[in-house]
Amino acid sequence: MVTGVKQVRPSPARQASTRAAILDAAEELFAANGFTAVSIRDIARAAGANPGSISYHFGSKDGLLLEIYRRHCAPMNRRRGELLGEALRVRDPENRLEAIVRAYIVPAYYSSADLAGGGARFTRLRAVMSAEGNEVARRIIADTFDETSHAFIDALHRQLPHLPRATLVWRSHFLLGALYYSLVTQGRVTRLSRGEADGSDHAAAIEEIVRASVAAFKAPAVDTAPGRSNTGASPRKTTQRS
Repeated sequence: MVTGVKQVRPSPARQASTRAAILDAAEELFAANGFTAVSIRDIARAAGANPGSISYHFGSKDGLLLEIYRRHCAPMNRRRGELLGEALRVRDPENRLEAIVRAYIVPAYYSSADLAGGGARFTRLRAVMSAEGNEVARRIIADTFDETSHAFIDALHRQLPHLPRATLVWRSHFLLGALYYSLVTQGRVTRLSRGEADGSDHAAAIEEIVRASVAAFKAPAVDTAPGRSNTGASPRKTTQRS
């Protein structure tokens, strides 16, 4: 008696391989085209997978984007936390500030190096997601980074208590922009320096960003008191002639 064909589930190894292929394909497509423009079918085609396997492994395209962030950011945030803890134990205040800044920068270059595409592709994806302004991406970015970002800003504020926290938020924002741009436009550094600098030299890039960022964090706060110009220059006094 024929009772039908038994359905055989893919082996765990095959499922893991399919899952990784989907993640890699989605990351590449999102980094190149943004989140909104990429469909489930686009991802499945690039991964050589069935569209249903995306639902099986990730539930939805939103879940897929969240998993991309998790696989990169979990090790990066964990390493940032470890380095921040070490930085806060540095005795010399000047060295401590540099260590805090370095703790934020270094994992962005190295924590994802073992994944396909390394840190640069994911950084490009993050830049595209931020620029796109998609609500799903905004929520995922906040959930992934806000806790770590607050920890660093708090550490900076303890180190530089004379500066308003809002000023440190701005300067942290600029630091993040420098990281984005340095990771995804390495060839520009090489070209504009006429070969004197190698934009792909991560160790050199880290040192340059650390030095510039420390100097920026230590700069005086912008004077926003009434009667002063936006440049911070004192208003010119007028003298009455008798």
